[in-house]
Amino acid sequence: MPKVPFWVFIVLAILYFMAVRVDTMDVDASQYAEMSREMLRSHDYLHVYDRGMEYLDKPPFLFWVSAGSMSLFGINNFAYKLPSILFALWALFVTYKLGKRLYNDVTGRMAALILGSCQGMFLMTNDVRCDTILLSWVITAIWLIKEWQVQRKLYLLLLGAATIAFGMMTKGPIAIMVPVFCFATDWALKRDWNMFFKPQYLLAIVVIGVLLIPMSIGLYQQFDLHPEKFVTGKTGVSGLRFFYWTQSFGRITGESPWQNGADFSFLLVNMLWSFLPWIFLFLPALVVSIIELVKQKFRLQPQQEWICAGGFLLAYIALGSSKYQLPHYIFIAFPLAAITTAKLLKDFFEENKYRKLHTIVRQYMLYISALLFLACLLVVTFVFPAGVWGITVWAVCFLVWLYVATTKREIKGRLFWVCSSAIILANIIMTNFFYYPLLQYEVGAQAGRYLHSNNISTDHFVAYKMHDPLNALPFYAQGVTRRTDTASELGDNKYILTGDEGMADLTNMHYSLDTLKTGRFFKVSELTGPFLNPSTRGGETRAYYLVRVR
Repeated sequence: MPKVPFWVFIVLAILYFMAVRVDTMDVDASQYAEMSREMLRSHDYLHVYDRGMEYLDKPPFLFWVSAGSMSLFGINNFAYKLPSILFALWALFVTYKLGKRLYNDVTGRMAALILGSCQGMFLMTNDVRCDTILLSWVITAIWLIKEWQVQRKLYLLLLGAATIAFGMMTKGPIAIMVPVFCFATDWALKRDWNMFFKPQYLLAIVVIGVLLIPMSIGLYQQFDLHPEKFVTGKTGVSGLRFFYWTQSFGRITGESPWQNGADFSFLLVNMLWSFLPWIFLFLPALVVSIIELVKQKFRLQPQQEWICAGGFLLAYIALGSSKYQLPHYIFIAFPLAAITTAKLLKDFFEENKYRKLHTIVRQYMLYISALLFLACLLVVTFVFPAGVWGITVWAVCFLVWLYVATTKREIKGRLFWVCSSAIILANIIMTNFFYYPLLQYEVGAQAGRYLHSNNISTDHFVAYKMHDPLNALPFYAQGVTRRTDTASELGDNKYILTGDEGMADLTNMHYSLDTLKTGRFFKVSELTGPFLNPSTRGGETRAYYLVRVR
C-alpha cells in the first residue's frame, strides 16, 4: 500500500497558494469578492448587498470570512482567497481522518490526496466561490458524527451539528441533507434502526437552530420586514422562505425561477473534468460497491460502510433533479468520492482484488496522465506561448512524471502515484501559464486596478455600453461603479470605460478624450475553441478603452 508522506500535502498547499496571484474570475468569484469588500466597508454583517443593491441568493458565511481576511490583509486577491484555501486544507485533513476511521491510515491518506489533487479542487482554490468552504463544513460534520457513533461522546455530535449550521450559513440546506443521506443509507443497510431515533438529536437540532439565529434575523430584517422591496423580479419576497426552501428545494419543485435545462447526467458529464484524473477510478469503484451490495442482498456487515457511496449517490440524485445546475454543485460530494476511490485502490494494492480491473485501469490511467502533459504542452507552446521559460518548466514536470511512471517497477501503488503526480505537476503549469494569462483578458480587473493605482475615484467613473459582466471592476477599483447604455446618463463623469460602439458614440457627440488604457477583453468563464486558438482569438475578443473626458 502506498503511504502518502506529509510533504506531498505541503506541495499541494504551495500550489494552492500559487493561485493567489491570479485575479478573481467573473462572474461569481469576483462578485463575491466585491460583496465581501462592501461588507467590510459598511460594517453591516447581517445584511448583504451587491454593488449597493439588495442581494438575496447565497448565505453570508463566505462574505463574513472574506471580509475578516480583508480587514487583516487588505483588499486584494490573497485576502479574498485565503479563507477558502485554508478550508480546503482542513477538508483534506478531515477526509484523511474519516478515511482512517472507516478503513485505515494509508487509505485515509490516499483519500486526502485524491481529493486534494482532483481538478475541481484546484479550480475551487483559484476561482473561489462558496463550494470550498461548504465542502469542508460538510465532510467535517460527517467525520464528527461518525466519531460520535463510535466513541459515544455527546460533544462530538454537538460539534457535528455546529458544523452543519455553518455549512447552511455557507450555501443553504444542502449542508444538512448530505450528512443525512450518508448516515441514513449506512444505518438502513445495516438494519441499525435504533440509530434513527436518539434523544441526542434534539440537542443537535437546538444547536443548529441557535447558530442560525443571527443569519435569520438579518434575512428577516432585510426582506420580510420590507415586502415593498423589489427583489428577484418581484415584491413581497420572504428572505427566510427563500433561504430555507426556495433556494434549494424550489429548484426541484419548480418554484424557483432559476432553470437552465440541465438534465440528470449534467453533473456526471462535468465530473469527467472536475474529478480528473480520478473520475476513471471512481466510476469503477462506485460500480463495484453497488455490485457487492446487490450480492449481499442489500445488507451490510458491521465492519462495512456505505456512508461514502450511499451519500454520494443520494446527493447526486438530489442535485441532479434540480432544474438549474452548474458544474460546481457536485463538489460538495467530492470527499465521499475520494474515499470511495481510495477504498478501491486499497482493494487493488492490499487485498489484491479485482486483478483484471486493476490491469485495465492501470493502462488507461497511464494514457490519461500522458494526455494531461500533452494538453499542458499545447498551453505553453500554442494557446499562450510562454517561451523558453514555459517549455523548461513543462519539460522538468514531464521528466519528473516520467521517472515516476517508468522506474522502480517494484513500487506498490504505481497506479496511484502515476495519477497523483501527473495532475499535480500539470496544475503547476496550468496555474502559471494558463489561468494567469487568461485573466489578463478580464476587463473588469484590468480597468479596476488602473483606477485604484491612479487614485481615480469611482464617483467620477462610468462604464458605457460594455457588454461584459464587469463584476471584477468594483473590487479592483475598490469602489462601487456605475454602468449605463444610455448616452444621456453619462453626465459629467470624467472617466469612461467603453468599447468600440461606445467610442463611436463619444466621437459623434464631439467629446474631447484622452485614452488612458486600452486592450482586448473576453468573458473568461466561457472559453471557446476560437479564443484558445491564437490565430482566431482576435475575432473572439473585443477592444476596450478607458478614457478621460477633457
